[in-house]
Amino acid sequence: MILIDKTSTYVSPEAEIAEDVVIYPNNHILGKTVIESGCKIMPNCIITDSKIGKNTTVTASVMQEASVGENTTVGPYAYLRKGANVGNYCRIGDFVEIKNATVGDRSKASHLAYIGDVKIGEDCNVGCGVIFVNYDGKCKHSSEVENNCFIGSNCNIIAPVTLREGSYIAAGTTVTDETPTDSFVIGRSRQIVKESRRSK
Repeated sequence: MILIDKTSTYVSPEAEIAEDVVIYPNNHILGKTVIESGCKIMPNCIITDSKIGKNTTVTASVMQEASVGENTTVGPYAYLRKGANVGNYCRIGDFVEIKNATVGDRSKASHLAYIGDVKIGEDCNVGCGVIFVNYDGKCKHSSEVENNCFIGSNCNIIAPVTLREGSYIAAGTTVTDETPTDSFVIGRSRQIVKESRRSK
């Protein structure tokens, strides 16, 4: 491995890191973490007991008992908690939290999302502000998103529920029932405009 600044980087003696991995300053690689060849660990990461596949870049993020595939980008400011399993050629962006969830190959969640207790298929998009609502106050529930689904911004996916392949969820929708294959789902109130309110 290539350490840019040995004085500001901690690497666990139990970690397995390929020779060509570049680790930038101010990183903590803890536990039995495995980092495969071609990876870049940009500054300000804390990576614990996790696995990172070939040619993946992680920036200013936290990983705890998580797994990321090859040719994927994580961060900045992503939080991959225990049980997060991200595939190949994925994009996990800023302020995305993943817990006990699988994200399939080529899927992306670019910013500001909570992905918990869900299996997401391949080639899916999780928009900004999407929440997988997994807790009813007593129990955790799981959801499934099949391949080629698009979830627009500010959607709530209320578990347990399944989005069938090719579902397109319009921005601002709350999903409570299974969606059919290749469906368009919209669940929000219509905009109402009352004019001259300011003068009143």
